Amino acid sequence: MHHTKEKGDLGVLKAQLDMFEQGFVILNPVTEHAPFDLVAYKDGIFRRVQVKYKSVDRTGSITVHFRTCWADKNGTHMRQIDKDEVDLYCIYCPDTDNCYYLDPKDYKSSVTLRVETPKNNQSRNVRIAADYRWVP
Repeated sequence: MHHTKEKGDLGVLKAQLDMFEQGFVILNPVTEHAPFDLVAYKDGIFRRVQVKYKSVDRTGSITVHFRTCWADKNGTHMRQIDKDEVDLYCIYCPDTDNCYYLDPKDYKSSVTLRVETPKNNQSRNVRIAADYRWVP
Protein backbone atom coordinates (compact mmCIF):
# COMPACT_ATOMS: atom_id res chain seq x y z
CA MET A 1 0.00 0.00 0.00
CA HIS A 2 1.36 3.41 -0.96
CA HIS A 3 1.47 6.29 1.49
CA THR A 4 -0.47 9.37 0.33
CA LYS A 5 2.69 11.36 -0.49
CA GLU A 6 4.11 8.41 -2.45
CA LYS A 7 0.86 8.11 -4.42
CA GLY A 8 1.11 11.78 -5.36
CA ASP A 9 4.75 11.39 -6.37
CA LEU A 10 3.92 8.34 -8.50
CA GLY A 11 1.07 10.23 -10.18
CA VAL A 12 3.39 13.13 -11.05
CA LEU A 13 6.04 10.77 -12.45
CA LYS A 14 3.45 8.94 -14.58
CA ALA A 15 2.08 12.27 -15.83
CA GLN A 16 5.56 13.49 -16.72
CA LEU A 17 6.29 10.34 -18.70
CA ASP A 18 2.90 10.32 -20.44
CA MET A 19 3.10 13.98 -21.44
CA PHE A 20 6.73 13.58 -22.55
CA GLU A 21 5.62 10.72 -24.81
CA GLN A 22 2.98 13.10 -26.25
CA GLY A 23 5.77 15.52 -27.22
CA PHE A 24 5.74 17.95 -24.29
CA VAL A 25 8.75 19.47 -22.59
CA ILE A 26 8.21 19.06 -18.83
CA LEU A 27 9.15 21.80 -16.36
CA ASN A 28 9.14 21.31 -12.59
CA PRO A 29 8.48 24.11 -10.10
CA VAL A 30 11.12 24.54 -7.41
CA THR A 31 8.47 24.82 -4.68
CA GLU A 32 5.73 22.47 -3.57
CA HIS A 33 3.56 25.47 -2.69
CA ALA A 34 2.62 26.25 -6.31
CA PRO A 35 -1.02 25.58 -7.26
CA PHE A 36 0.22 23.15 -9.94
CA ASP A 37 2.56 20.14 -9.94
CA LEU A 38 4.33 20.73 -13.25
CA VAL A 39 4.33 22.83 -16.39
CA ALA A 40 4.10 21.24 -19.82
CA TYR A 41 5.32 23.10 -22.91
CA LYS A 42 4.54 22.32 -26.55
CA ASP A 43 4.01 24.35 -29.73
CA GLY A 44 4.69 27.64 -27.96
CA ILE A 45 2.09 27.03 -25.23
CA PHE A 46 2.78 26.55 -21.51
CA ARG A 47 0.21 24.58 -19.48
CA ARG A 48 0.11 24.50 -15.69
CA VAL A 49 -0.81 20.94 -14.72
CA GLN A 50 -2.27 19.69 -11.45
CA VAL A 51 -1.89 15.91 -11.06
CA LYS A 52 -4.25 13.69 -9.07
CA TYR A 53 -3.82 9.99 -8.20
CA LYS A 54 -7.27 8.39 -8.23
CA SER A 55 -8.29 4.73 -8.10
CA VAL A 56 -11.41 3.28 -9.69
CA ASP A 57 -14.28 3.17 -7.19
CA ARG A 58 -16.78 0.33 -6.69
CA THR A 59 -19.02 1.72 -9.44
CA GLY A 60 -16.24 1.58 -12.05
CA SER A 61 -15.65 5.33 -12.02
CA ILE A 62 -13.01 7.89 -11.12
CA THR A 63 -14.30 11.03 -9.42
CA VAL A 64 -12.10 14.10 -9.08
CA HIS A 65 -13.00 17.07 -6.91
CA PHE A 66 -11.51 20.42 -7.85
CA ARG A 67 -10.27 21.26 -4.39
CA THR A 68 -7.07 21.30 -2.42
CA CYS A 69 -6.56 19.72 0.98
CA TRP A 70 -3.88 20.27 3.59
CA ALA A 71 -3.31 19.62 7.26
CA ASP A 72 -1.66 21.71 9.93
CA LYS A 73 -1.78 22.07 13.72
CA ASN A 74 -5.38 23.31 13.40
CA GLY A 75 -6.59 20.21 11.56
CA THR A 76 -7.42 19.31 7.98
CA HIS A 77 -8.55 22.04 5.60
CA MET A 78 -10.19 22.01 2.16
CA ARG A 79 -10.93 24.76 -0.34
CA GLN A 80 -11.95 24.91 -3.99
CA ILE A 81 -9.07 25.45 -6.39
CA ASP A 82 -8.67 28.71 -8.24
CA LYS A 83 -9.30 27.53 -11.78
CA ASP A 84 -7.40 30.54 -13.14
CA GLU A 85 -4.19 29.10 -11.63
CA VAL A 86 -4.41 25.66 -13.31
CA ASP A 87 -4.77 24.99 -17.03
CA LEU A 88 -5.06 21.23 -16.98
CA TYR A 89 -5.83 18.38 -14.60
CA CYS A 90 -4.06 15.09 -15.16
CA ILE A 91 -5.63 12.15 -13.35
CA TYR A 92 -3.38 9.14 -12.97
CA CYS A 93 -5.31 5.92 -12.32
CA PRO A 94 -3.19 3.02 -10.99
CA ASP A 95 -5.94 0.51 -11.86
CA THR A 96 -5.64 1.29 -15.57
CA ASP A 97 -2.08 2.65 -15.45
CA ASN A 98 -3.27 5.56 -17.60
CA CYS A 99 -3.42 9.33 -17.35
CA TYR A 100 -6.60 11.24 -18.21
CA TYR A 101 -6.61 14.97 -19.03
CA LEU A 102 -9.24 17.67 -18.67
CA ASP A 103 -9.62 21.40 -18.27
CA PRO A 104 -11.14 22.13 -14.84
CA LYS A 105 -12.85 25.25 -16.23
CA ASP A 106 -15.16 22.95 -18.21
CA TYR A 107 -16.69 21.54 -15.00
CA LYS A 108 -18.18 22.79 -11.75
CA SER A 109 -16.78 21.35 -8.50
CA SER A 110 -16.03 17.79 -9.66
CA VAL A 111 -16.06 15.40 -12.60
CA THR A 112 -16.62 11.66 -12.90
CA LEU A 113 -15.02 9.54 -15.61
CA ARG A 114 -16.29 6.02 -16.30
CA VAL A 115 -13.63 3.34 -16.61
CA GLU A 116 -16.13 0.46 -16.78
CA THR A 117 -19.37 0.33 -18.73
CA PRO A 118 -22.35 1.29 -16.53
CA LYS A 119 -24.34 -1.76 -15.40
CA ASN A 120 -27.55 -0.16 -16.73
CA ASN A 121 -25.85 0.54 -20.10
CA GLN A 122 -26.54 4.25 -19.71
CA SER A 123 -24.72 6.30 -22.33
CA ARG A 124 -26.22 9.79 -22.02
CA ASN A 125 -24.18 12.22 -19.93
CA VAL A 126 -21.51 9.57 -19.32
CA ARG A 127 -17.88 10.59 -19.67
CA ILE A 128 -15.83 7.59 -20.78
CA ALA A 129 -12.31 7.81 -19.31
CA ALA A 130 -10.66 6.50 -22.50
CA ASP A 131 -11.90 9.65 -24.31
CA TYR A 132 -9.64 11.75 -22.02
CA ARG A 133 -6.33 9.96 -22.68
CA TRP A 134 -4.68 12.76 -24.69
CA VAL A 135 -3.90 16.33 -23.74
CA PRO A 136 -6.53 18.59 -25.32
